[in-house]
Amino acid sequence: MPDDVNVAVEAAIDRHRSVAGGLLPLLHDIQDRLGYVPQSAIPDIARALNLSRAEVHGVVSFYHHFRQSPPGRHVLQVCRAEACQSMGAESLLNALRTQLGIDLHGTTADGAVTLEPVYCLGNCACAPSVMIDGRVRGRVSANAAAALVSELQGA
Repeated sequence: MPDDVNVAVEAAIDRHRSVAGGLLPLLHDIQDRLGYVPQSAIPDIARALNLSRAEVHGVVSFYHHFRQSPPGRHVLQVCRAEACQSMGAESLLNALRTQLGIDLHGTTADGAVTLEPVYCLGNCACAPSVMIDGRVRGRVSANAAAALVSELQGA
């Protein structure tokens, strides 16, 4: 691991090592600081929490929230919950896939945008909704996707 990644991982391990059931808080801590949970950190996390590497990897790979590689400069999450689905989220997602040239969990070749699913942003009355870098936007149509993509790739 690079030194800065190693320092962040070790600091998170130190903060959660003695917390009962500390795996999820530890993983969240690492992702909050680095934007992802490095594969190379899994053995250290397992050792510190007296778990197997398979147990740690199983948790990281089970939850959609955890990334296993660095995200793009911008993270664009499309709500896949029922309200958004009923209001055109699938069309929006297809437009974004086409414009970005990537699928869900992918990052554009220039590293500008990572496209991810999210299951309910709590913005159902303004469906379909997306979250861009932690900021929720509602009533996003497939036609608005071009402007979103241009904005993200230009920033």
